[in-house]
Amino acid sequence: MLCLDVCTRWNLTYLMLDTAQNFERAFERFEEQDTNFRAELERGEGWPSVDDWDNVRNLRDFLEHFYEVTLRISGTSYVTSNNFFDELSEIDILLRDAQLKSNVDFSVMAIKMKEKYDKYWGDIDKMNLLMFVACILDPRQKLKYLKFALSEMSSSEKACEMMQKLKESLYELFDEYKPPLHSTCSQLSVPTHVFLGEPQQKMKRRMQALYKKRELEICGEDKTSELDKYLAEANEEFVEDFEILLWWKVNSPRFPTLSKMARDVLAIPVSTVASESAFSTRGRVLDQYRSSLTPKSVQALACTQDWI
Repeated sequence: MLCLDVCTRWNLTYLMLDTAQNFERAFERFEEQDTNFRAELERGEGWPSVDDWDNVRNLRDFLEHFYEVTLRISGTSYVTSNNFFDELSEIDILLRDAQLKSNVDFSVMAIKMKEKYDKYWGDIDKMNLLMFVACILDPRQKLKYLKFALSEMSSSEKACEMMQKLKESLYELFDEYKPPLHSTCSQLSVPTHVFLGEPQQKMKRRMQALYKKRELEICGEDKTSELDKYLAEANEEFVEDFEILLWWKVNSPRFPTLSKMARDVLAIPVSTVASESAFSTRGRVLDQYRSSLTPKSVQALACTQDWI
């Protein structure tokens, strides 16, 4: 069934083209079945030529990337925040490649889209840094992948500036999650084993003190933080069925503070509803019979509808 096109909704344009290209041969057979078919089309936009069908396929392939990205980041039953930057970099590469196409119409369209893209995503000061933090908390990406992606998307100077600002924000956030020293000590003092007598405890404390002294003499004081250890480890392999929440659950004993960060940051969804729903809500709430509602009442109705 052919999906109707809506000029203000690009996703419906994609669905229309995706369906229409499957009926290319059917359009050719129409003239054999109905002699007036071509004459009727000539009164409007005209008969679809071979070049028109080539443009349909090219535009369909181009929009397919955006359609798939929209579906992936609009999910609500899985983690999306850690993949958002990766999808963003994919769009950047797609737009840059489209600008180099021989088709002039495609090139002009891609240039305009890239200008709009740079307006919102070209300056780190205009971005939400949690988007990058979520990327770092993905053990497949971390700072290594982020640095590479930023260098591919922008100049080396700008990438270095963004990485420096991101590192500062990352360590500030980590410091906020670090437990107080007295809290850590109290946690360590919780008994998890059989009680020892006083002589045995003194002997164990003596041996532990001697061990720490020897380690300091050989290696010096270890000031490596939990975050530094996580970033220094090798990245996990990129696999499609990677369960990031399971990874943090398994590794939470090694990274207790970071696991709390991951729990909060990765729980933030990129989008909770389909993007077009935001534009169609107004008509369902504020119609001709309820046109005198105050902004506060409209907001309450819209939020209540979404929560229900």
